[in-house]
Amino acid sequence: MDKVALVTGITGQDGSYLAELLISKGYTVVGTVRATISSDDERFKNLSTVIDSENLIIESCDLCDYGAMDRIIRKYKPKEVYNLAAQSDVGESFKTPLATCSMNMLGVVNLLEVIRNSDPGIRMYQASTSEMFGDNTATPQNEDTLFSPVSPYGVAKLAAHYMVRSYRSSYNMFAASGILFNHESPRRGENFVTRKVTKAAAKIKLGRQEVLELGNMDAYRDWGFAGDYVKAMWLILQQDTPDDFVIASGETHSISELVRIVFSHAGLSVRKHLRTDSSLLRPTEVPRLCGDPSKAERVLGWKREMGFEDLIIHMYEEDLAKERQTSDAYLDIRNHG
Repeated sequence: MDKVALVTGITGQDGSYLAELLISKGYTVVGTVRATISSDDERFKNLSTVIDSENLIIESCDLCDYGAMDRIIRKYKPKEVYNLAAQSDVGESFKTPLATCSMNMLGVVNLLEVIRNSDPGIRMYQASTSEMFGDNTATPQNEDTLFSPVSPYGVAKLAAHYMVRSYRSSYNMFAASGILFNHESPRRGENFVTRKVTKAAAKIKLGRQEVLELGNMDAYRDWGFAGDYVKAMWLILQQDTPDDFVIASGETHSISELVRIVFSHAGLSVRKHLRTDSSLLRPTEVPRLCGDPSKAERVLGWKREMGFEDLIIHMYEEDLAKERQTSDAYLDIRNHG
């Protein structure tokens, strides 16, 4: 195996798109999943296009298990490691801060130590996040913007981000981070607001749901397509020197705008089918995020390809098709039951 890449969290949205990209470039991809995930888990559907590829290897492993990670790296000898494994739900991090910090911070330090002690020549990519900017009102945010996270998720990710920098400078390791702003796709988890909106709109369109309930309608986010953003991850590890890059669209849109576009495309009334619920509000909320991707565009030659409106309409159409398939399958069972 000449080109081997290790991708942690491979069944997630980003992991699956990255696996497709790397395999298309001739890599052998070793992907890790949590030991609690079985082969028939719903999340394996994200890998449907590559699951039968001879260039994909799946290993069960906990990111915080030093011995297991060390065994995998020594066995497969990857040249590149992409750490995408994380507890990535900001809202959930307020409910489970200890578990979030264990995975998102200690797990990263564990991986850095494994690489340092087994093969410090490995190139490592760390998935950092725009949530590290938190309530800093400076906009747009770039690599020099001060961090000010407000959620346990953002705090844990920032600690990991600084550890990556520390290992880079202290041990001369090729450890780099992508500070990714919100990136979505039809593979996005249904607990994220974009999928919550597009899936609900599809169900309402088909008469299977009456209303969509949301909390904060005034939060602004910089949304892009995950398939575009994994290309930046790969480019970051192809550079001569390790560095950190903001990966973003450079535009910001409100949740209200997101709902209006999806509902308008679906021919649905916002007034009739949307309800706000204060119980869904987070303890603290980041009001506005907008990234400045100019460094990534200049140094990496990267640029997002899919625009915001095309992205969310694409997600809605995919959810509508899935809901129709579910309805057809249910009717078929009833007719032949």
